[in-house]
Amino acid sequence: MKSMKLTIKTFCLFLAGSFLLIGCNSNSGSYGDVSLETQIDSVSYSMGYQMGAMSLKPQGMTDVKPELLTAGIKAALEDTTAKLSSSEMQRIVRQYQMKAQQKMQQKRMKKGEENAKKGEEFLAENKEKEGIEVTDSGLQYKVLEKGSGVSPDSTDEVKVHYKGTLLDGEVFDSSYQRGEPVTFPLNKVIAGWTEGVQLMKEGAKYKFFIPGNLAYGTQPPQRGPIGVNETLIFEVELLEVNPESSSN
Repeated sequence: MKSMKLTIKTFCLFLAGSFLLIGCNSNSGSYGDVSLETQIDSVSYSMGYQMGAMSLKPQGMTDVKPELLTAGIKAALEDTTAKLSSSEMQRIVRQYQMKAQQKMQQKRMKKGEENAKKGEEFLAENKEKEGIEVTDSGLQYKVLEKGSGVSPDSTDEVKVHYKGTLLDGEVFDSSYQRGEPVTFPLNKVIAGWTEGVQLMKEGAKYKFFIPGNLAYGTQPPQRGPIGVNETLIFEVELLEVNPESSSN
C-alpha cells in the first residue's frame, strides 16, 4: 500500500509540474514520430514524457509496456471497469517496484565497482606525472597558479570559478559556462573540495583529481552524468576568502 501511494504521489507531482512547462499558447510542431498540433497534444505528450523520465525510469521500470500503460490511463479516465482489482494492482505494482529497485541497485553496484577500478588506475598513472602532488587522503592536485592571498579554513566562505570534468573529458559543471563565479561555505561541499581548496591562496588556480570516496561516493547526484564512485577532475580558481561569513 505504501509503495502504491508513493507512486500516485509522484505521478501527481509531475502532473502539476508539467503545466509549468507549457505556455498558454502552444507551438505546433513535430517531435520524433509525434505531431503536436494543439495545446492538449502538448499537454498529453508532456505528461507522458515526464512520467517516464521522472517516475518510471529513475525507479528502473524501463520495461513497462507503453501501450498497456496508456490503456490503463484511458480506462481510469473513462471510468471503465478495471481488469484487475485495486488490491491486485497494489500487490502487482509493489512486487514489480521491489524487483526493479533490486535490479537497479545491482546495476549501480556493478557500475560503481567499474568506476572505482577505472579511477584507481587513472590516479595510479596520474600521480607519476610531473607537478602532481598527493595528500594523505589520496587527493591529487597540480598547482597551475600559486596565488598570493590568504588561505581559507574549512568553515570559511569562498568565492571560486571552476570547471568539473569526468575522466573522459566530459564537462558536467562549469561556473565559466554560466558566466559568474560561485560563493559557498567550504564545509558544505564534497570532501575533496573542502581539503583541496584549503591548500590554495587567494588568486591561485589548482587542478584537483578527486577519488570517488572524496567526491560523491555511492550517493552521486540523481540526475546527471556523475556515476557511483566516479573520480572527478576540477580546475578551481580561488577568487576570494570571506572568514567573516563563515558557516558552522
